[in-house]
Amino acid sequence: MATIEAGFEKSVRRNEPLAPRTWFKLGGEAEYFAEPETVDELAALVRRCREQEVAVRVLGGGSNILVRDEGVRGLVVHLNAPAFAEMTIQGTSVTAGGGASLGDVVAAAVRNGLAGLEPLVGIPGTIGGALHNNAGTHAGDIGQWAAHATVLTRSGEILQRDRDDLVFAYRQSSLDELVILEAKFALEEEDPAQLTKRMQKQWIVKRAGEPSAPQSVGCLFKDPRGMSAPMLIEQVGLKGYAEGRAEISQQNPNFVIAHEGATAADVLRLIDTVRSRVAERLGIELEPAIEVW
Repeated sequence: MATIEAGFEKSVRRNEPLAPRTWFKLGGEAEYFAEPETVDELAALVRRCREQEVAVRVLGGGSNILVRDEGVRGLVVHLNAPAFAEMTIQGTSVTAGGGASLGDVVAAAVRNGLAGLEPLVGIPGTIGGALHNNAGTHAGDIGQWAAHATVLTRSGEILQRDRDDLVFAYRQSSLDELVILEAKFALEEEDPAQLTKRMQKQWIVKRAGEPSAPQSVGCLFKDPRGMSAPMLIEQVGLKGYAEGRAEISQQNPNFVIAHEGATAADVLRLIDTVRSRVAERLGIELEPAIEVW
C-alpha cells in the first residue's frame, strides 16, 4: 500500500509544528501536514487518506483552533494556495474560494457597492470557516447571503450545495463536509461611500470590545441565545482568572490571553473552570467557540 506521501512529496510533510499557524500560538505537531496547490490534488489526497483510514482535518485561518500540546494524529490540510482563494464579482454576486480571507471578501464587496457582508468586518478567518460556523454579529450573519457552495466530501467527492440545501442557524450551518471549496453570495447594491462609513463604524465597535493585548488571544464561548457570554463570565467572578499562563481578559472576559510560556493544557483547564462555574452558579451551559484538536 502506498504511503500518504507517495506521489505528494511536494506538498506533504511529516511532524509539522501547528502552533505558528493558529491565533493561540499553542500546541504540538501534525503527524502529516499538506499544502496542496490544486483542488484535484486536494481531492486525490483526501481519497488516499480515506483508503488508509487516516483522519483529515482542514486548517483555515487558525483563529478558532486550539491544538493540544501532544499534537494531532492524521493529516492536517492547509488551504493557502492561490487556487483556494480566488474571488470574482459579477453584478451583485461575489464568488470566493473557501481559503479566501473573510476580511478581503468583505472589503471587496464594500468597494464595489455590494451590501450584506459588512457586519462581518473584523471577524478573522477564511470564507470556508466563516460559512461552516455561520459567522456573524448582532447585525447579521454570513449564511443569509449564501446562494450556493461547492464542497469536497470526506470521501473526496466534489458536490454542489444550492440555496435550498443550505440550512443556517446561530453559529452553525449544514455545511459540515470536509472542505468548502467555493461559495457564491447574492448581495444588494448600495452606495459605496455609505457602506464604507457603516463598515468603519462596525469595525470601531468590534475593536473596542476586544483585548488589545499583544499576546495570543482567542474568543472562548458562543453567546447563549439572548445572553452575553462575557457578562455571564463576569457574573461568576472569573474576570482576570488564570490557569498557568493563560488568563481571562479583564477587558472582555470571553477572551483568553495566552501569555508567554502558556500551554494548550492551561487554556483547556481555564475553559473547564469557566464552563463548570457558569453551569453551577447560573445553570447555563456555555458552548465553546473554539475547536479543540
